[in-house]
Amino acid sequence: MNIRTIDEFYAVSPQITPDQIAEIKAAGFKSIVCNRPDGEEPGQPGFDEIRKAAEDAGLYFAHVPVGGMGLTPDAVTGMVDALDDMEKPVLAYCRSGARSMRIYEEARRLRG
Repeated sequence: MNIRTIDEFYAVSPQITPDQIAEIKAAGFKSIVCNRPDGEEPGQPGFDEIRKAAEDAGLYFAHVPVGGMGLTPDAVTGMVDALDDMEKPVLAYCRSGARSMRIYEEARRLRG
């Protein structure tokens, strides 16, 4: 896995799969957030499939998609809410990890 640590509470990664959940948990993550809309690309694992594997492993999971419209105020607010509710550290993913990093930066700005 290609996990990039942003700070002690948050890291990002490209798309994950259900079979990587055990590795994510073993790495110490307590929560996962998906910043990718379902169906963005053929063959992409669906949100519900990964959510089920994460919850079965005892991890908190949230879906705050950032699509082709880019970061919307609703997405940033949703990310703030998710981060407030999530046990840390959090692993966020999208196609490459870039949107997950950007939405985190905006959420931190909004939180002050």
